Amino acid sequence: MFRPSHSPLAAIAAACLLTIALSAGTAMAQKTKSKAPAEATATASMPDVRVDIPEIITADSSVDEATLRDIFSGEFVDNAEALAELTASSIEIPEISILVSAEVDGETSESTLTISDISFLDVTDGVAATVSLGSFEMSGDEDATGSFGAMEATDFNIAALLGLYGLVETGSTEMETLYSSFNFEGGTVSAPDGECTMGGFSGSEVRVRPVSFSFAEFFTLVEQLEAAGDEPPPELIGQAMRMYAEFLTAMEAEPISFEGFGCAFESEDGEEITLSVGPGKASAFTAGHYPSITLNDIDMAVVDDGQISIGEFSFKGMDLTSVVDALRSAPDTVDANWFEANARAFIPAFEGLSFADVSVDIPDPDAPATRITGSLGLFDLTLGDYRNGIPASIATSLENLVVDLPEDTEDESIQQLIAMGITSIDAGFNLDLAWDEAANSIAISDLSVSAADLATLAVTGTITNATADLFDVDPDKAQLAALALSVSDLQLELVDAGFSDIVLEQAAAEQGATPADLRTVFAGIAQGTILGQLATTANAQEVAQAVSAFVQGTARTLRIELEAKQQPGLGLVDFLSASENPTVLLDKVNVSAEAN
Repeated sequence: MFRPSHSPLAAIAAACLLTIALSAGTAMAQKTKSKAPAEATATASMPDVRVDIPEIITADSSVDEATLRDIFSGEFVDNAEALAELTASSIEIPEISILVSAEVDGETSESTLTISDISFLDVTDGVAATVSLGSFEMSGDEDATGSFGAMEATDFNIAALLGLYGLVETGSTEMETLYSSFNFEGGTVSAPDGECTMGGFSGSEVRVRPVSFSFAEFFTLVEQLEAAGDEPPPELIGQAMRMYAEFLTAMEAEPISFEGFGCAFESEDGEEITLSVGPGKASAFTAGHYPSITLNDIDMAVVDDGQISIGEFSFKGMDLTSVVDALRSAPDTVDANWFEANARAFIPAFEGLSFADVSVDIPDPDAPATRITGSLGLFDLTLGDYRNGIPASIATSLENLVVDLPEDTEDESIQQLIAMGITSIDAGFNLDLAWDEAANSIAISDLSVSAADLATLAVTGTITNATADLFDVDPDKAQLAALALSVSDLQLELVDAGFSDIVLEQAAAEQGATPADLRTVFAGIAQGTILGQLATTANAQEVAQAVSAFVQGTARTLRIELEAKQQPGLGLVDFLSASENPTVLLDKVNVSAEAN
């Protein structure tokens, strides 16, 4: 028989109880929903939902068939207590059909959903040993269809989920198992302009706990906030923030894996576009911490035009502890001043991201006849040790960024490189620094740039006077702390992997000389200049000889160390004084050099 319902998602979820989370919210929303604002540009009637359940087969069920029919038609809010205490050897529903029609701006839109082979086995006190459905099919306007395979969950705790939504009182404030495992076979969605195929995914245990409010209260608050417009009352904002904090900490999940998806469709311009993502996984989701997510074999292409592929992409996760603490500590009334004073607390501790094996071959938007081609071996960003929304530990690196230099460019620097025979660049960089709270210093472990077969420049060192005020929420205090930073020591390493050979060969050809002759001349100039500048320094000769050997080409690596004679080091005033005459810094540092 057909039964009207005000919640299509509720009906779907009630049928399989795997997506009951969405359905409860929708059902509550329908019970509390107010009229649409008069200024809305589109008019729409409430959807008419008709649910057809031809047959329900039960064995040893504690809930009669009429009540079960109400529940699986979407009316489980009023039957939550019976559902939470459900006991049955089995409940089998061969098919549920749902027809949804709605009128928007005078036009009627219809869609259907058919769910087959719904099964609840060994249900005791609201916990089902297995909940499954065999398949579900969807169809809508404009020939849009969807077909999906089987779903199954084990040890599905109906009572725990109803408690999460505040529909029943469980008497528990701790995490409870929602289900022990979950599997979904995937499916296909089709429309006139294309098709997407989604692979399956699976996971293990998911845990939930009740929140201190019901979803009826939540949706009432949402309605009040919507009705208030752009300036909601401060007391409503405070209430909403505390509710959100509970949402962020009310669920935990073990890692999940998925098989990826693929789509092929036609754009409005008639271009054939494909998008595919290979297997992936997500790490454990814990209260207040978003999981890391890794996707493999990402490929985006416009057929016969361009393509971008990524071998692996990883989102490293996000710690929301500070956000949750800020939400929980919100006062009863929250105004703009409170937000301004606590803004930094709402910055989550983003842990970073990485991507590898990237390949690009696309048309240049500024020059359609030219293509942008290149590849990237690896990019990694790792952030940690957050202080008031600022990471005190930063590590980032880029490897094998290979870019082909366009021959028809008007950029003079690129033209010069091409003239030297350099047709592509294989570049990379590293940055690794961390704040040491005990020492009030920042260690620069690695700051380097490199180009394969050309050159590498690497810097390490120590920044002192780095107090905790650098991370203060007061911007004036943080700025003063930044101005007080000093440089205690620096170590520079320059490796010539062939760049000087290319430059000197080009220069020698222009001047009618040999590269060896030019090296000798430049080495002599460098040695004489350094001896003149470091005349009063004890190891001036050592430094000059090292630089000369590097320029001469008898050494390919040059290391220079600078250490402040007086601690904590060279500060802002010293560098400002050197802006007009850099040599004034030489009296304030010890310099040493080595070449090999």
